[in-house]
Amino acid sequence: MQRVLITPKWMRKAVPRFFQYLILIIASILIFVPIVILMFGSVKTTGQMYSRPYDIPNPPQWDNIINILTTPAFWGMMKNSLIVMISTTTGTVIICAMVAFVLARLEFRGKNFIFNLFTLGLMFPINVAILPVYFVLRQITQMGIPLINTLIGVILVQIAFQLSGNILILKGFFTAVPTELQDAAYIDGCNNFDFFWRIMLPLVKPSLAAVAALVMIVSWNDLLVPLIVLNSNTLWTLPLGTMQFQGQYGQDLALISAFVMLSSIPTIVFYFFAEKQIVAGLTAGAVKG
Repeated sequence: MQRVLITPKWMRKAVPRFFQYLILIIASILIFVPIVILMFGSVKTTGQMYSRPYDIPNPPQWDNIINILTTPAFWGMMKNSLIVMISTTTGTVIICAMVAFVLARLEFRGKNFIFNLFTLGLMFPINVAILPVYFVLRQITQMGIPLINTLIGVILVQIAFQLSGNILILKGFFTAVPTELQDAAYIDGCNNFDFFWRIMLPLVKPSLAAVAALVMIVSWNDLLVPLIVLNSNTLWTLPLGTMQFQGQYGQDLALISAFVMLSSIPTIVFYFFAEKQIVAGLTAGAVKG
């Protein structure tokens, strides 16, 4: 009679968990090692970066960071990035919330067609559509409405390419709100706007926060749109300024590391504060019916 080996219960649990932790550790190393090297490199000299790129700086050289922080151009890029990020986030959240509410809660002719158009927008990433977008912006500029070489042009393009995905995200949360709540609100005298503003928005606040956080990160790190739209260096955002800075000081790796590190600090700090909102907004239901 053939013996059947029975694997202990603790082993059946421990082996998959071991591989889970192994994958997480490898992913963490791949993510954090470049960040640590960048932080170390920003307080080294270029010679130390070439000879000892992985060593802890001893003593730290703060000249590169001081040089960047005392450069007016860096703070100008920071201001431009903040203007673009805040404006893009505000516009995207407002438009997506209104459109998602209409598609989720109202019935009208052509609703499915409009929804399919937004879904179709996911198939055309900005890398593919940036050239025709530039031609449209140039034609509008020639008509007397300046969009080329303005921050407004960057903001409008970023908002346009953030709509499709975020509308689909918010539509799911708006749809999850019980229909009985809507009927009760209408019986109490609410119109569509009152129901949207006073009832729906507070209920889906976690999802709105998650969308806002994601849009902020994407807008802050966006390089392609400012590269295509902006010509004047006084309007450069930090990602565009980083690329130009690398071209200008290509041999000074320590100075480039300091510039890149300082440019990425706002995004890293913001993500740590917004992480809970992103996870809660994208994984939890808007309302438990």
